[in-house]
Amino acid sequence: MKEAQTLLAKYKNKGILIDTNILLLYLVGLVNRERIPRFKRTAQFIPEDYDLLVQIAQGFQKVITTPNIITEVNSLANQLGEPERSQCLLVFARFIAQITEEYIESRLIANQQMFSRFGVTDCGIMYLAKDKYLVLTDDLKLSLYLKAQGIDVINFNNLRNL
Repeated sequence: MKEAQTLLAKYKNKGILIDTNILLLYLVGLVNRERIPRFKRTAQFIPEDYDLLVQIAQGFQKVITTPNIITEVNSLANQLGEPERSQCLLVFARFIAQITEEYIESRLIANQQMFSRFGVTDCGIMYLAKDKYLVLTDDLKLSLYLKAQGIDVINFNNLRNL
């Protein structure tokens, strides 16, 4: 927990890059906290995880995303039933207007050594975050790799367990 607190403080003025599943948790929670454990794409979370995420995100001047993360979240949110699907997309539109979206050319992402292992979204995170942003993810494979590469990352599951 001490390491996480240090990282949160270090990046509060720089920004946090939130990965797909965590961003989806945030959006579903904004629409209906009780839906979180009942939606197959957020079923691994509970409403209190949403509360923790809100608390974390409020500590940052900037929330960062990429077009690839936005696309993935959009596809997953579209799997919600109505009326929550439409509500979630309206909330998502407002959210997108308030965050910082950074574009990285796909050819630059695809040139990364680990592209065949991680794909476009995760390699985009790697490319963008190094020495710039804190990454918040629930992806163990990604978080371990980022850490090994010297990229500051917090695995959300570690925070949930505390």
